Amino acid sequence: MDATKAPGWSGSLGRPLTRRQLLKGLGLTAVGAAVSGRATAALAAAGGGSIKIGAIYPLSGGMALLGEESWRGAEVARVLQNKKGGLLGMQIEFVRGDAPDANAAVSQANRLISSEKLPILIGTYASPLALAATEVAERNQTIYWEMGGISDPIVQRGFKYLFRITPMGSMYGGKAADYSKEVLAPKLGIAPDKLRVSIVHEDALYGTTVGTGAEMRAKEIGLNVLGRDPYSARATDLSPLVLKLKAAQPDVLIATSYIQDLLIFWKQARELGFWPKAVIGTGAGYALTDFAEGLGDDATGVFNVDNTQYLINPNFAPGAKEAAQAYQDIFKEPPHSGHSLMNFMGAQVLFDVISRAGSTDPEAIRKAALATDIPDGKTPMGYGVKFAPPGDKNAGQDIRAFPLIFQWQKGQQLTIWPKAAAVAEAIIPWPSWEKHKG
Repeated sequence: MDATKAPGWSGSLGRPLTRRQLLKGLGLTAVGAAVSGRATAALAAAGGGSIKIGAIYPLSGGMALLGEESWRGAEVARVLQNKKGGLLGMQIEFVRGDAPDANAAVSQANRLISSEKLPILIGTYASPLALAATEVAERNQTIYWEMGGISDPIVQRGFKYLFRITPMGSMYGGKAADYSKEVLAPKLGIAPDKLRVSIVHEDALYGTTVGTGAEMRAKEIGLNVLGRDPYSARATDLSPLVLKLKAAQPDVLIATSYIQDLLIFWKQARELGFWPKAVIGTGAGYALTDFAEGLGDDATGVFNVDNTQYLINPNFAPGAKEAAQAYQDIFKEPPHSGHSLMNFMGAQVLFDVISRAGSTDPEAIRKAALATDIPDGKTPMGYGVKFAPPGDKNAGQDIRAFPLIFQWQKGQQLTIWPKAAAVAEAIIPWPSWEKHKG
């Protein structure tokens, strides 16, 4: 193959990247940008011969499972990049910060910026943590590269140093509503305006953004919305909510949950006999293999609107399969969810930005990030990367990011929508509803 003739994506230096750089192995970037001896010496002095990047994730507490999984994706990217020679002639080092809650996120961001003198932070997985940590970074003119917190308000504050690689949270709820109308309603033989939809979500920033997005979109397209019910993710008894839903008898349940609350909800739902015709999760707990293990056979047929997962058409998301293998090689077990894939791709894009910037100076990083122009179909996530410019309502948001729809089938989360990304046909209705409807 003649790599020089292959289309690529270019950045602020106007240099097209070759197909080999785009697709070889993991589909994103090979680094080799030259920088001046003075800039290299300055970086080496500041980082002790390495490029240090702060990494804030919840590594303890109730969000630790997904926080650890998210960090692992970035770590895979770091290890692989270092094997290629690192960045700007130096190895990459992550300086981690554990943020189980928003107060800790603020504390860790302050430590990494003020004490560790780091010009770039990554993270954060959870929206409340991202909202808090990014404010500290913005105040200190430090780059914050968000690869997990999806709530809309995170990017709606006019920040200059924040860049987010994930889809917006409202898109998750909206996608669940669209799928209900376009696919579930006809498959279930129910007119869209008669399709009974209930929405439940944890009541913090993440769940509220997604749940509100689902409600607004469902009403906009004419679905029969029975109600939207928030609940505390810290709750230990969700039986009142389950009984309310059972009495409402929805055809479709759209749900936004973390993992512990999700497992409590479905334990009690099964005990109390709540079985809708279809269940659509929207990321977080519904993306974890722990969900499938916890529900056993009842997980089969449950949908999930989420970031790209590993089992996807390779033509749609080149490099996802290779990323899964790299994860396996490094951590000696398969990935737990697509959260790691998101952070893998996001970290690779950041490394390319640093390469094109020629330094870790925040202003140079901003310029290179805003010049990033990766088309759809060229990353392991399937979508491309182009950040909304300063002054935009969603400044710093990747405007090409979008969620997909997956379904759990026999312990695996398979891509089922859109068709171009699919590796399986959807099972409709939920087999557990069919088993219990009599």
